[in-house]
Amino acid sequence: MPPDPSSDARWSDLERPALDAAALTAALIRDSRLWRSVEVVDRIGSTNAALVAAAGGGDGDGDGEGDGAPEGTVLVAEHQDAGRGRLDRVWTSPPRAGLTVSVLLRPDVPAARRGWLPLLTGVALAEAVTAVPGCRAALKWPNDLLAADGSKLAGILAEAVSGAVVVGTGLNVSTRPDELPEGASSLAMEVGRTVDRAPVLLEFLRALERRYLRWTAALGDPVQSGLAHDYLAWCATIGTEVVVTLPDGGLLEGVAEAVDWDGRLVVRTAGGTVELASGDVRHVRPRT
Repeated sequence: MPPDPSSDARWSDLERPALDAAALTAALIRDSRLWRSVEVVDRIGSTNAALVAAAGGGDGDGDGEGDGAPEGTVLVAEHQDAGRGRLDRVWTSPPRAGLTVSVLLRPDVPAARRGWLPLLTGVALAEAVTAVPGCRAALKWPNDLLAADGSKLAGILAEAVSGAVVVGTGLNVSTRPDELPEGASSLAMEVGRTVDRAPVLLEFLRALERRYLRWTAALGDPVQSGLAHDYLAWCATIGTEVVVTLPDGGLLEGVAEAVDWDGRLVVRTAGGTVELASGDVRHVRPRT
């Protein structure tokens, strides 16, 4: 019987080759102080949900022994069919069209400063995608990566569990216009050619490691670690007129003025200044 041509996903789409877990592990782990393992699965409901479950096991005393999966665990999915974004939105991507990756971190920093983790991840992702020749990007507080025209390239979701934080990232790489929701884009669309996912993933994880180690060494201090300065340099939200949908469904309108010590967005409204720990931001009028 001839082999089933669909059995080897690697060759089902030449523009979307499968990731090589062994090669990724060899390239990443060898010189890393953070990353412990890289697993690539063909299909999963949610990489974040899987790592949250893995992180929550053990005795829960936070000493790293018997407390579930270790810090530095990386899980990548070729296809995610029950992914979640912020506000419990469903996030899906065609097989091998994007980078769907979650990492398990156990930062020894004050709890209030953990709000910087998705922002830190965003800076690392922005650095990785702009290493692709011809790609320009910016960040929208708190968790979106935008293309030059404001369309969405990626989203980030951080979830706390048992003293750990699982940070998931979904980046559109070779996704085509007919596969994307309105207002979204992909790296291939931005640069007009095929983009290899593996180098982008390695660049992202290395940038994330550099920034994470610097930030934790400063006990989460965003100024001392340089994170606050670099985040503001990448962030298109600051100085912009915004409308924010709050978790309770309410709306807040004003001008985004800053990000405070704990990673909250500071918005100047007609009724005064408000600090937001979460919310869905829409840019209304760009800064001049």
